[in-house]
Amino acid sequence: MNDFFLLFKRFIPPYKHFLGLSIVMNILSALLSLLTFAFIKPILEILFVTGETVYEYMPFDIFSFEFWRHAGEILKNNFFWYISHHIGRYEASTALLVLALYLVFATVLRTAAMYLAAFFMVPIRTGVVRDIRNQINDKIVSLPLSFFSEERKGDILARISGDVNEIEASAMSSLDMLFKNPVLIVIYLLGMFALSWQLSLFVVILLPVAGYVMGQIGKKLKKTSFTGQQQWGLLMSQIEETLGGLRIIKAFHAEKKISERFHAANEVFRKTTVRIFNRQQLAHPMSEFLGTITIAIVLWYGGILILHENSSIDGASFIVFLTIFYLLINPAKDLSKSVYSIQKGLASLERVDKILKAESNILDPEQPAPVALNDKIEYENVWFKYRENWVIKGVSMTVPKGKTVALVGQSGSGKSTMADLLPRFYDVQEGCIRIDGVDVRNAKVHDIRRLMGIVNQEAILFNDTFFNNIAFGVENATQAQVEEAAKIANAHEFIIASEEGYRTNIGDRGCKLSGGQRQRISIARAVLKNPPVLILDEATSALDTESERMVQDALDRLMQNRTTLVIAHRLSTIKHADLICVMHEGEIVERGTHSELLARNGYYSRLCEMQSF
Repeated sequence: MNDFFLLFKRFIPPYKHFLGLSIVMNILSALLSLLTFAFIKPILEILFVTGETVYEYMPFDIFSFEFWRHAGEILKNNFFWYISHHIGRYEASTALLVLALYLVFATVLRTAAMYLAAFFMVPIRTGVVRDIRNQINDKIVSLPLSFFSEERKGDILARISGDVNEIEASAMSSLDMLFKNPVLIVIYLLGMFALSWQLSLFVVILLPVAGYVMGQIGKKLKKTSFTGQQQWGLLMSQIEETLGGLRIIKAFHAEKKISERFHAANEVFRKTTVRIFNRQQLAHPMSEFLGTITIAIVLWYGGILILHENSSIDGASFIVFLTIFYLLINPAKDLSKSVYSIQKGLASLERVDKILKAESNILDPEQPAPVALNDKIEYENVWFKYRENWVIKGVSMTVPKGKTVALVGQSGSGKSTMADLLPRFYDVQEGCIRIDGVDVRNAKVHDIRRLMGIVNQEAILFNDTFFNNIAFGVENATQAQVEEAAKIANAHEFIIASEEGYRTNIGDRGCKLSGGQRQRISIARAVLKNPPVLILDEATSALDTESERMVQDALDRLMQNRTTLVIAHRLSTIKHADLICVMHEGEIVERGTHSELLARNGYYSRLCEMQSF
């Protein structure tokens, strides 16, 4: 339960006023229930003549010390006197009618209080789940790329959907039970103590024993639920991979293999879910069994007290006691079931917390230095590794302002990693990267990335309009500015030829566009941002010849008078670069212009020959 109260401290404070109102309504509901059934004793004693107790009105003075010493007895006596006095004034049938009307009126008030208690819990449940989803989304956006290289995308989707839904369905839905049932239990216990402290003390000793048994089963449920949510995340990952790789699956006739893999994982998840449901369904029968045992023991012990000559409880009081105790059983059972639900929800919260509590290693310094590009970008003895092996090994390189520097080499030589280090998608382990002498780690991440525009090999677009994709990240962009950027990127013509022009939706990841069109939209986005530094990561390598020509033309316009770092697979696209650095196994093995490198007849020359061949 400690975990749950930590959850309470984290998410409930913004809604504490709703919680306070709900608790007040629960207290009112419990008091009304107690007062309703308190009529049983005088009815049994007076109306049906089951006792000879005569109640006399006891005057009281709230300012006297004597009143506060015996306040409970005085209030109980005067309550019973009031009822017996009024019942005695009427015939039995009339008294029953008055009592029935009173019960109806009391029930209306009690149910209204119960409804309002639940009504005030709804904003808490829905608000907390909304807050958790917002926090997950904000955290995903803020975490570095290194976090997601260790996580499955489908599993992350499972956490923000399935796990959050599980938190809402179990832990959050148990909030009202937790703040309702304890209130009912406490008030009912106070009523029982007013009738017989010996019998109530006996009950108080019995209930925690039953609660302990239920709690032990609940702990096992949490562990099983955590495993089940992990397996659900694996299923989501497989679905995500299947949707992304349908073309390859069909091309290689791998439908059967993918189906068998999913069926096997789904069966494992089913078996885990069976264990979870079986244990969860055990809550009600177990609480029913323990409740019956408790009632039987109370009947036995209460009977002994009544038969005792000097007993402080009579038969009528014992029946009232049993009635209130019966009222106590349902909240106690609900409380035990809520413990089960909370354990299941906390298992999901643990998985959600793996995102929420993840620490970013890309941080702003306490006293950030201002950064602007007026001279050059320097890579100085840079070392970097993702896990164990070094990917970049002591690389030094200078990119002068307004110049184009190209990185070429075989796949896996470290070209893209070099580009990712500049905008601090990752931080170097050794050495440093400087912009005009300022280490990028000593400047704000926002200030560094504000200087840069990036065009990747795969154009990353959103399920939105042409306009919003081009204006992405640029506040208050006008229609004229967006159109001008599209014209520079050779995208204006096919945009205005679409159904709604710049307001046309391009589909999920730009699925309604060709590869060349997607890339030109990506270039238009970079044009509109107008960054001092441009990073081109194999921007034309996935295009056909015609698309490449149009995209390259757009890139040439974009690169004019701009500091550019180009990662190139097709060497023909970087012939005019001011400097070409050839990378091999994380090191720069050659550097120079296109003609200089060809004259050396080294790595670069062999790369050119291979492409020509």
